[in-house]
Amino acid sequence: MSTTEQQNTATDGPPAVQAIARITEAWANNDASAFASVFTEDATMILPGVYVKGREAIAEFMSKGYAGPYRGTRVTGTPVDVRVIGDDLTIVVTEGGVLMPGETEPDVSRRIKATWVVVRRGKSDWQLAAYHNAPAEQSA
Repeated sequence: MSTTEQQNTATDGPPAVQAIARITEAWANNDASAFASVFTEDATMILPGVYVKGREAIAEFMSKGYAGPYRGTRVTGTPVDVRVIGDDLTIVVTEGGVLMPGETEPDVSRRIKATWVVVRRGKSDWQLAAYHNAPAEQSA
């Protein structure tokens, strides 16, 4: 599946999955504020070796990333499991990764599986309460 198809899947999916599309768009623009705005005020973001808590800290972390190793990159992710837990809570599992300039698929070293805990705040505002990713493949 191409990156465009993956992004359309997220955009056309359930409202909770659309939060992931907002993350993808913010990353494509290297916009740390837009990226962080998708998270709840007290959200957590866990990456290998990284734990960040709170929207402000997430914005700061991503701002540094976009100024450094994430500059010019994009992300992709395909939902592989969407579980609606209740009217205001959905858990989404995706496969994807960071795309370096010119890539259409992430290198195997950057492929991840991620868990997104998406909550509804208000009538229609879906936000991320927690995000965690891990390498998609383990080496033997």
